Formats: sequence, structure tokens, C-alpha cells
Amino acid sequence: MNSVQELEQYICTLYDTRDQLKTHVFDRSDAAFAAGDAIRDAIVTPEAARVRQVEIREAFLRSIGGLPDVSANPETEEGPTTGEDKSLDSAPLKGRSIRTARGFGEASGVRSDPFLKGRTTGVTRGAGFQVEKVVFESSPGYYVTSNLYLPDHREERSAAVLFLSGHEFEGKHNAYYQRVIQQFVRAGLIVMAIDPIGQGERLSFCNSEEKEGSRIWGTQEHQQCGFQCHWLGDSIARYFVHDAMRAVDYLCERPEVDEARIGVTGNSGGGTQTAMMMVCDERIAAAAPATFIMNRQLYMHAGGVQDAEQVWPGLTRLGYDHEDLLIAFAPKPLLVLAVEYDFFPIEGTQRTVDRSRRFWELLGHLDHVQLVTDASTHRYTDRLAEAAAAFFVQHLQVRVNAAYEMKIEALPPENLWCCSSGQVYRDYADARSIRNFNEDRCDRLAQARSLLPTQQRQDQARKWLQERIYAFRKPCELNPRVIRLGVVEGLEADYRLWWSQEGIMNSGYVFRLAGDSTGRKQPLTVAVWRGGTRRLKEHWEWIQETCRSGCAVLVLNTSGVGPHEPYPIYGKPAHSYFGVLHKLADDLIWLGDSLAALRTFDVLRCVEVVSHFDEWQGGVIPFYAVGREGLYVQLAAVIDPGIGQVKAVDSLSSISKLASARQLEEEGAMSVVFPGMLKVLDLPDLNEPQGDDRGQRERKEVEGHE
Repeated sequence: MNSVQELEQYICTLYDTRDQLKTHVFDRSDAAFAAGDAIRDAIVTPEAARVRQVEIREAFLRSIGGLPDVSANPETEEGPTTGEDKSLDSAPLKGRSIRTARGFGEASGVRSDPFLKGRTTGVTRGAGFQVEKVVFESSPGYYVTSNLYLPDHREERSAAVLFLSGHEFEGKHNAYYQRVIQQFVRAGLIVMAIDPIGQGERLSFCNSEEKEGSRIWGTQEHQQCGFQCHWLGDSIARYFVHDAMRAVDYLCERPEVDEARIGVTGNSGGGTQTAMMMVCDERIAAAAPATFIMNRQLYMHAGGVQDAEQVWPGLTRLGYDHEDLLIAFAPKPLLVLAVEYDFFPIEGTQRTVDRSRRFWELLGHLDHVQLVTDASTHRYTDRLAEAAAAFFVQHLQVRVNAAYEMKIEALPPENLWCCSSGQVYRDYADARSIRNFNEDRCDRLAQARSLLPTQQRQDQARKWLQERIYAFRKPCELNPRVIRLGVVEGLEADYRLWWSQEGIMNSGYVFRLAGDSTGRKQPLTVAVWRGGTRRLKEHWEWIQETCRSGCAVLVLNTSGVGPHEPYPIYGKPAHSYFGVLHKLADDLIWLGDSLAALRTFDVLRCVEVVSHFDEWQGGVIPFYAVGREGLYVQLAAVIDPGIGQVKAVDSLSSISKLASARQLEEEGAMSVVFPGMLKVLDLPDLNEPQGDDRGQRERKEVEGHE
């Protein structure tokens, strides 16, 4: 090797390690999917089917962190700090429906809700219908903008459909969504279309100074908020479900609506929301999820990545798949809509529907489930809209004839705005966002943690971390390899490769000052930063200075880092949102795991490697950590007394601040998510004096915290 650049690009020919992380994640997922198929296949009686439905609903609710409290008082946070375990392994919610769990009574519908505060801000006319522009509060100060379409020809108390928008910037007033909605209106159905989080009039990162093209919206907003929710042990899905359920509350309060005849539909992200409503809201009488229902195993292998609200922590590990979304709804009328050229593999959709049919048969209504497809790319096509309209007319028992003379034509978006500016967060000074909720919950969790004595809190945090870091790992012999690479700019370099666990190798470069012939054992510092040995140049000055001081340096590559970076998908940068590392981080979260936990385990194994070689001075091993990736070292140090001083530069200083920040750095964000951590500790807790000797051995030196 003649240069640092050559070192950065070095490829070891002993092993091709780039697919190891993906193979590890896929193999674990495939085993879980197979187990889930076996569980469903074993259900052969109506009684067993009903038990499965209860299990699905309870598991889903636990997965997303429950639903937000609709009361005016802040929700009470309880977690491991109070002795109650709300993980996926906790006991089922016996005897409680999801409706009851969120405060619903046993009667159908919800009336006179003081916190819904629905108001009509204007009315506009279309051809054969009028549209009320309605704003309601899903939670106090949390505004949802919606359009209520009232056909001129309808029953006195009519069937209604909740339309949930996919990932379109305009949300409810998108021109082609209007076309779908008007198909339903023409059939005599009342339609309520709401703006999803981060779309339409609900861009929470929007302000009057921002340029139109620079707005954060849709998947980007969902990912930023979803990233933060994970730290609290939640999924952003809880807010999507809650908004939709509150929209049903509003429909039930309208005198024009027959609350026993409410359906739901939407495509893409709206199909996701539809499926979640099928699981969560017992009031839904018929459902038509479009361009979403598939098979997660096929989608995973096809390279698919999903938005934050479509990732449900731990459910893959428990064997759940899209079949369960359908099973939970049986035997109610269900129309699955799909397109044949979708990025959601049509084979997966067909498999899921075919395998689910027998649950309708078990429960006595085989004729209530059907699949309709169209030869199109990802879209709620006219054919699908017409099929959905006919389906709702039949199963919601619409008793008026379709107004075929009604012309379907999109209204100008501004005619459908509920806010004068077209944005809630500009027009409502008291408008709250998910970031505000997360900030409040961070404060309450911090307060709950502070009630415990320091030693008890830290012992509990250590136990919690150990369980999650070591869970699912398959340790094996290190079997390290050493490859001498020569001298580069005065430093001897060699490449070390070892097994972190079965099927996954880690590696690193060891640097020492060339020509040192004293024969004495040097101290060693382990360095951890983004990109590992692929980003030596920007840290080269520090490496040289450290070696000149008489200390060797090991630059660590954890799983998926440096030469182990997985092959890209869709040509996207590996560390970007929806890049391959984001995908694998999500797939690990589906497994109840995380990339952060896996890489923290890698750091612990690195300590073992250093001891194995027996080349350096004994005692605790100092670490030098740069950026967010220093989190792995900070957490490993809680568990392993072999980790000494941690010099952290530009590191995370507080997860609570990260979980309530207005905007986040996107690169590599999902790689540091440690779901649920704030329920037991935040990083400042690690620096508090401890009651045991271990906690006093060395204090951390921290520079330039974020």
C-alpha cells in the first residue's frame, strides 16, 4: 500500500463480506415468516380463528406503542422504570378490545366527544355534490384537515366511506384522488377524505419563509418523526391510526351518516392506513385496501423499503404478515385492490389473499372476500375505483341509483383548503405536532426515571441493555486473520478480520509507528466513526498523532460498515433514507432487534479480539468515538468494564433532544436507532456518579457534543 486512499479502497480476498449482514437479516426473517405460516396453517376451527384475531389486534397495538390518549390531560407514561414491561413479550390484553383500550365504550360509535371539536370552515360546490371543509382535533391542539363530500342524491341517513390518502404531496385534494372520491360520490356514498401527517395541509415542518421546493413532506416527514418515535418505544403508525379513528368518530356524530354503514379505503400509504383500521377499529363495516396488501417475505427479497408508519416493531419475529391484516377483518366484506406492475409484488398479493380466504370460509362468509387487479403501475386506477364503488354500494347497502350523469372533474386545490393559507401550522398558533408530543413524553419519561435511586436506575438500564444487545446473537469462535499491508506515510498497517457472530465478520486496520524496535507492548486505542476504514483520510491526522504518541490504533468496522457495506439497492447511497442500510435497519426492527444493538454487540466482541491478540498493554481499552456512531461505544461501556475512557467527539449528548429535534441529519439515521431506550435511560444518565466501583473507574471525556 502506498497511500491512505489505497487503504480506504482495499478489498480483502479471503471473504466477500458485503452480503453477510443482509443474509443474516434475511435468514432470521425467513425463519420467522415460515413459523408464522405454520401457526396460521394450524388454525382449522372458527374458535381458533377468533383467538387469532384477538392475538393479532393485541400484538399490533403493542407493536405501535398503543394509541395516543384523547383526554385533555397528558397521558401517563409507564414503562420498565415502574416495573411494568410493555414490550412485545408482555402478557396479552385479556378481555379488552382495542376500542375499549383507547377509551371507547361498548356501544357502537362515539358521541358528544368534547375533544373532537369538529368545525366546518367553508363549503364549496361540485357537479352533483357539495364539500364541507372540516377541521377536527384528533387530540387537543392536534388538527386534522378533511373534506366531507355530501352527494346531492343520497339517503336521509347514508352509508359513508373514509378515504385515506397515499403519499401524494397534496393529500386529500390531489387531483387523481378527487377522481377516485367522486366515483364513490356518484354512487351515492358520503365520503370523508383526511390529510395524512405531513401531506396536504398538515406539513409540520412548513413555515412562511420556506421556499415551495424545499419543504419536508410525506415520507421524509414520516421518517423524521418515525425515527424519533422509535426511541420512545413507539411507531409513528399510532398517530395515523388515531387520526383515522377520530375521523370515524366525526362521521358517527354527523346526522347524515348511518354509523353502522361506514367503510374505508385508500391506496399505497392510504392502503396501509386502511389495513391498520381493519385491525384496530371494529366499527368499520367494509374495507377496500388498494395497492398495499402483499407478502412481506417476497417484498423483502425484492429489495423493498417501507415508510416509517409501515414498519411495525417485532411483528415479523412473532410470525405476523399481511395475511394477519386480512384475517383480523374476517368475515366482514373485504375487497383487496392491486395493480399488476406494482413494486409490491403481485405474486405476494395473490398468495396472501388466496391463503386468507379459508378464514372467511371458517367464519361462514367465503363470498365476502375478493381480489380485483388492474394492468397498471402503482395507482388507484379508474377500474379499481369503479370496483370499489360497486363493492361499497353492495355491502354498505346503498339504496339510491348511481348518478352516472354526474361529471367527474377535479376541483382546484385551493377550493378544498380548510385553512386560508393552505397549512394548519401557519393558521393555527396553538397547533401541536408529533414533535411536540414526543417532547412532552421525553420529559415525562425523564421524570419517571428520576424517581428511582441512581444505583437502581443504572442497574435496571444495564440489565435492559444486556437483554437487547445479546438477544438473537449467535456467538462463535473469533478465528481472526491478519494481513500485513506495509507502511503508509510512516505508519505500519495491517488488516484484521474476525467473526463477530455466526455468519457476520467484523474487521479493522491496526496502525502503529513504523520502525519501533523496542519490543515493548504499546497501549491501544480503538476508533469508531462513520464509514470505518473507508473514511481514513478525514481522521488521518488524529491517527498519526496517536501513533506518534506511542499508542497503536485499531479503526473498527462494525457490521455493514466499510468493506462490509452491503451492495446497494435501487442505486441509492447505502446510508440515505431508503438506502440498503435503512432497509436492513427496518427489517431488524420488524424482528424486535435493531442495527444499533447489533453494532453495540460488535463493539463488545472487538474488546474480546483485542485480548485475543495479546499484542498490547493489558487493562481497560480506551476508545475514540466520532459522531453518532459513538453511541455503540457509549452503550457497550455500560456493560463491559473492559472499555476504559471514551473520548467522544461531536457525539450524541442526549437522546431526548434527538427525539424532539425539529430537523435531523438523515445520513445513517436509522443505524443508530435503539427502540425504547428512553424508557430506561438517556445518555446523561450514563455520566451520573454510580454507587459501585466500576462506575468510578474512569470518567468519559466528551468534546463537541451534538
